[in-house]
Amino acid sequence: MTQPIVFLDIDGTILDHDKRIPAATREAVDQLKAQGVTVAIATGRAPFMFKDLREELDIHSFVSFNGQYVVYEDEVIYSNPLPTNHLDALYEEAIATGHPMVFLNHEEMRASEEEHGYIANSLGSLKMDYPTIDPSFYKQTDIYQALLFCEETDEAHYLQKHDALDYIRWHEYSMDVLPLGGSKAIGVQKFLEKVGIPVERSYAFGDGLNDREMLQYVGTGVAMGNAKEEVKLIADLVTGDVEDNGLREGFHKVGLL
Repeated sequence: MTQPIVFLDIDGTILDHDKRIPAATREAVDQLKAQGVTVAIATGRAPFMFKDLREELDIHSFVSFNGQYVVYEDEVIYSNPLPTNHLDALYEEAIATGHPMVFLNHEEMRASEEEHGYIANSLGSLKMDYPTIDPSFYKQTDIYQALLFCEETDEAHYLQKHDALDYIRWHEYSMDVLPLGGSKAIGVQKFLEKVGIPVERSYAFGDGLNDREMLQYVGTGVAMGNAKEEVKLIADLVTGDVEDNGLREGFHKVGLL
């Protein structure tokens, strides 16, 4: 396949700060697809969290769970669940320390306890409802990502003691928990191998800490104007803020439109 491919983060890239799709973004994505460019989503979210978005933009390929669950044209092509033994050890530690968790598979999520402010605040920022309670959920199904709810001052303990897992902070009260070495870059690599697109023909747009590896891996990595400074420093170029039609501007900057 010789046509280029574009991987788009969701929050702060496709969606603005109010979790809406700017009209200019919608139009630009449609223009790319009309020109034969493959458009895929690359997100830390679970598939069930952005089903409506995929339908709205008519996108059928994605890298989810920060690279742990990859779909091409509605077909799963790669999955990498968390090791249950490492997750079990982390959960025991979290409960003993007073930090709740949420466990996610590709279809649903479950919380370790009810009515915890950190869970409500973090998931509320994504406009997600509080999950059903089931602390043993991770023992019953493949878990591709977990959420550990603690403040930044508490995270060093987990990073040092449970170093068979990887962590990415995305909220002041929450971290993603991933298989060791997991990243959006790995998911993008698996995707490109399946589709047969050379990495030089790949583009990625993002704004968060979980986008860094992906922006470095692809042929051209673009940071949004609202991206964290650490992300801008490793990107090939920086476009405008998501609130100022930065995604469309970025497509023009790299010559896709």
